[in-house]
Amino acid sequence: MFKFVILLSVVACAFGAAIPEGLLPQLDGRIVGGTATTISSFPWQISLQRSGSHSCGGSLYSNNIIVTAAHCLQSVSTSVLQVRAGSTYWSSGGVVSAVAAFKNHEGYNANTMVNDIAVIRLSSSLTLSSTIKAIGLASSAPANGAAASVSGWGTLSYGSSSLPSQLQYVNVNIVSQSSCASSTYGYGSQIRSTMICAYSSGKDACQGDSGGPLVSGGVLVGVVSWGYGCAYSGYPGVYADVAVLRSWVISAASSV
Repeated sequence: MFKFVILLSVVACAFGAAIPEGLLPQLDGRIVGGTATTISSFPWQISLQRSGSHSCGGSLYSNNIIVTAAHCLQSVSTSVLQVRAGSTYWSSGGVVSAVAAFKNHEGYNANTMVNDIAVIRLSSSLTLSSTIKAIGLASSAPANGAAASVSGWGTLSYGSSSLPSQLQYVNVNIVSQSSCASSTYGYGSQIRSTMICAYSSGKDACQGDSGGPLVSGGVLVGVVSWGYGCAYSGYPGVYADVAVLRSWVISAASSV
């Protein structure tokens, strides 16, 4: 599914074709144009892993709850999932925890990518420290143009299959929902009420960064969701809007 979607996006870009709505390329993995960093700068960042390999990012909401993207948890069982927290490297260090349960937003739609958010409950609570910290949820969306950062272990260029071992981040700027859906950018009506965007020339989230944090003003404002390619001109990264989905996260975190 992942390779099929990415190939479609490459072909569509090459021939100028519109990608069918049901085949939106999801960002399953990288930071483009980023800078290597350490976990102490992004202590809420975790690596969500399937069978021991990094698959998505996520953010610590509490010592045993992770916020990530719903599309990261499709067709998967808890038995193959684990979370690594407190490490600059996805493959070593920090603390590895098994996943006890997860809950996707009931309104998540894989065709439109609305409500692309989920919560995970760990099998044991993490000990919070300088490298393992929870992050608060935004209660309102940042202003258009506000400074933000996105972090993860996703690929460093579009179509790459190689993940960096060290955490990466980029600084981007918030693109409001209304602006992202305007003629300034290429998405149009595909931007829905549960989405927010972020953009900076040559910088973006990408495959493998899905589910990871978009942070502005010290709070979680977005969850990496989808986009056309990675760092394509005129196509911002699209994120689940945490402020809009905040009440669902709080409720799901207490019931998962």
